[in-house]
Amino acid sequence: MIFIKDNFKNNHNINVAYYSPVYTSQTINPLYLVSKTGQGVEISIHTPSPYICANCERILPDWKQQQFLWVIIVLQQSKYPLEEITTATEIEKEKLREKFMRFACDVAFNLRDRGYITDLIDPRTGYPLLSHSGLIAHDDTAVAQALLKYPTIENKCHVLIHPQWGSAVYPSIMLSEAPPEMLELVIKSIAPMHGWIEIGDPQVRRSTSQEIQDQGENSLF
Repeated sequence: MIFIKDNFKNNHNINVAYYSPVYTSQTINPLYLVSKTGQGVEISIHTPSPYICANCERILPDWKQQQFLWVIIVLQQSKYPLEEITTATEIEKEKLREKFMRFACDVAFNLRDRGYITDLIDPRTGYPLLSHSGLIAHDDTAVAQALLKYPTIENKCHVLIHPQWGSAVYPSIMLSEAPPEMLELVIKSIAPMHGWIEIGDPQVRRSTSQEIQDQGENSLF
């Protein structure tokens, strides 16, 4: 199952769209995947803050009177830490951006064909790809920081810090009115087409492997 989170606070900003902190559901887990290059991918679904719902048309002016809005966060593991701007990191970020855009476009068009308004935010510009640009730019890193409660560092750019990957993480955002069950269905069906294979919770896998190893060692005595 994909991770769903709810928020309860408001955060006002006149220039960039931010999300307020959220509380984690204890019964639904994130979707963990791995790419063909062995890099991790994590996808989670969240509800936005009341402020974002109230200002949806300022971010997505083509969206009118949407009753429900879900935020999909896609985290891709980078080959390199991204706190420094170098030729290698800029090339890597562009590759990860392209991967996200191809995947998210397929998801968005699939959901649109089913009658659900869906869009993706271009990580480079902060504006929607399939809608007219709004008055407010979207900050993917700030969104991931608030909804996932991950720390960030301020260097030459705003960088997310992942619990396992550190600064080697590239966040991207989608928005949709589709219910979580439909989002999960479409995401899981399209991810393998882009070389993203589901692997389950890495922490659980490591814990289980360690338990098996410990049991084997104990059986020797």
